[in-house]
Amino acid sequence: MISLNIKYAQIIVNNRSSQVDRPYTYIIDEELKDIVKEGMRVVIPFGRGNKLIKGIVIKIIGNTPYKNGLKKVVDVLDDKPLISKKLIDLSIWMKEYYLSSYLDAFQPVLPPGDFKEINTFIELVDKKNHDNVNEEEAKIISYLGNKEKTLLEYCKKDLRINNINKILNDLEFKGIIETTIDVKTTVEKRTEKWIQILDTNLSLLDIYNNIGTRATKQREIMEYIFDTQDISFKELSKKLNTTLSTVREVEKKGLVKIYDKEINREPIKKDIKYYKKHDLSLSQKNIFNKIMNSIEKQSERNKFLLHGVTGSGKTEIYLQLVEEMLKSGKDSIILVPEISLTPQTIDRFVGRFGDLVAVLHSRLSYGERFDEWRKIREGKVKIVVGARSAVFAPFKNLGIIIIDEEHEATYKSSQSPKYNTIEVAEKRVELENGILVLGSATPSLETYYESLNGRFTLLELNERVNNYKLPEVVVVDMRDELNKGNKSIFSTELHNAIDENLKKGKQTILFLNRRGFSTFISCRNCGYVVKCNNCDISMTYHRNIHKLRCHYCGLSINPPNICPVCKSEYIRYFGIGTEKVEEITREFFPQARIERMDMDTTSKKGSHEKILGNMKDGNIDILIGTQMISKGLDFKNVTLVGIIAADVTLNLPDFRAPEKTFQLVTQVAGRAGRGEESGKVILQTYDPEHYSINFSKAHDYKRFYTTEISLRKEFLYPPFLSLISLLIYGENNNKVATAANEVYNLIIKDINWIEKDNIDKYIIGPYPAPLEKIKNNYRWQILIKSKEENLNILKSLLKRVCIENQYKLKIDDVKISIDIDPNSIL
Repeated sequence: MISLNIKYAQIIVNNRSSQVDRPYTYIIDEELKDIVKEGMRVVIPFGRGNKLIKGIVIKIIGNTPYKNGLKKVVDVLDDKPLISKKLIDLSIWMKEYYLSSYLDAFQPVLPPGDFKEINTFIELVDKKNHDNVNEEEAKIISYLGNKEKTLLEYCKKDLRINNINKILNDLEFKGIIETTIDVKTTVEKRTEKWIQILDTNLSLLDIYNNIGTRATKQREIMEYIFDTQDISFKELSKKLNTTLSTVREVEKKGLVKIYDKEINREPIKKDIKYYKKHDLSLSQKNIFNKIMNSIEKQSERNKFLLHGVTGSGKTEIYLQLVEEMLKSGKDSIILVPEISLTPQTIDRFVGRFGDLVAVLHSRLSYGERFDEWRKIREGKVKIVVGARSAVFAPFKNLGIIIIDEEHEATYKSSQSPKYNTIEVAEKRVELENGILVLGSATPSLETYYESLNGRFTLLELNERVNNYKLPEVVVVDMRDELNKGNKSIFSTELHNAIDENLKKGKQTILFLNRRGFSTFISCRNCGYVVKCNNCDISMTYHRNIHKLRCHYCGLSINPPNICPVCKSEYIRYFGIGTEKVEEITREFFPQARIERMDMDTTSKKGSHEKILGNMKDGNIDILIGTQMISKGLDFKNVTLVGIIAADVTLNLPDFRAPEKTFQLVTQVAGRAGRGEESGKVILQTYDPEHYSINFSKAHDYKRFYTTEISLRKEFLYPPFLSLISLLIYGENNNKVATAANEVYNLIIKDINWIEKDNIDKYIIGPYPAPLEKIKNNYRWQILIKSKEENLNILKSLLKRVCIENQYKLKIDDVKISIDIDPNSIL
């Protein structure tokens, strides 16, 4: 018979099958009811064979209608929750909002890696003060004795004490033991050789007598470490110029022991200079005060959009807001869109706040990510700087989330759950009672529209710091250059400006949002274009490795010398990428120090920091790059920016193409003239009359917004309607097309809030996606536009059709991906 005081745990298991994508209810026995908490890992019997597996408790309830046949929680693996109740709530919200599985929704908030592989370790930290302990506590203390960290599961197995988790909690509360977590990993732990004196009661004279008079180096070693007792061999060797074999001779005499000590992986370099605090200008101070007033008054208006022109001092406002958070004991998360921006942002925050800063991004090693996550969870740091996933940093007292360059597409996840970082941050500050600050010189249309309609409080900085002027933008019509006989990638104006800049000892940035040497290879006889066999997309030629590479699946092949279709030898290279820009720039300016920064040159760890460091130190005259150099970077000596081809993004088949072009051009132009000398931007284009080009030339965001928002309204695009993209894909094109049509028919059958005559305005497709084949998968697309009030009904319909397959569609070989408010429809 089940006790009335019994509790139940709702648990998710590590299984990606849609059949088990739900919480399972288990009984929490009397002896575990005060131990099991939400966010802990437990061992449970699962399936018909009652195989013991690990799961995570996401909710504890006092009652359940399904009491018959319930199984019991077997064991608890953690002494404290891995994830907080608020992060559990955030994950459940993501699961519902983005229509993902439970496991996918929880993955971002769990420790890096496989949550099943995490171990809890116990260590005796107070070996003396054991006066107020009971018999069972004393038994645990005796067991731990002089051991180093001991696995919790070994402790349980060896001691077999009832309610051991509670006793351990009590010992940790008394400060006698300490528990930590670590993860099984293929990454080797970093260790260093350390030396420790074995008998601290020996006098120096006793030691000398033991060593003898001839071994002067051994006596020197012991004399040096006599006061420290414990020292790294690295330090000892540096100070005394000794060898490990000499220390081993001392070890043989029983005076010291040599042991391996684990060294924490530190992704933040140690030589970061102090970043001084700047006085805020009057306009900066007004913005700072408005945000601080909302905190002090605990106003519901806790979400802000800081729209500030490039170089207006947004970062200093961020720094001072974080400083106020520290004073009030609150934690801060600062997000940047590109890993290339992380080193500069880290330099500023570490330079101001030192060891209180951790970093989270995808370029960290597996071990580094786990170490940083653990530091955050254990409260050893108060500030996190990172890319998109850092929004889930496991802080317990979060005060502020700052999202810099909020307009960037990288804030939208491309993997399930396909979350928008800004929406997640909004939900998180709501749960944590914190504040959200979005910053950009070119806010996304949706964010700016929402700020005008009250969802965000709009704050504006219209001038650069120290009243530095925005750079002059000169638009060059490349059609005129062709008419004059100039077939170079450099217009006469840009070539002369680079030459003049070099003579003045100033730095130049050249921007092209396309990497590689040539964008495609084609036969001039029959028109054949070399495409990827897996993706049906033209391959890009990379001259440095003499390979054609697909930028979608990574396939590399040798370029053909003869056309495989017509056997002609007229194979030619067309289009340009950053690699070709680099080669031509070296030909024109052989005396210049030139570097390229794109995905190909920054694949190695630390490459971003190295290039940016060289640029900052003045060791680069011309930096060539893709969009990773277009935003946020602050180099005082850059006075010229050349935009090689502003039309690359303008001609994409995407309703956001004009917006992306305006943002890219404005952002990259903003890298010029950030010091005392004014800057100049030369923008090369074949479409100089386009409104996004004209408004970026004038640095006029508001006129661009007014023009673009009217077009969005006319053609029923966000922010006026929500957009959902259904991508149906698989290796058999016929099956994919059939499934896409069946899904479409079920949707239009159930949607009753759209008049039949207007279906084509609100549901577009099904049709082959603009990128029709990627990684051997054919892709069909359906785009659905929905008013806000109908969104939840639509999501419910899509869940029944695409996820639960309640209508029994034959989609065994076909997959369906749902993207709520996609950033791109390519």
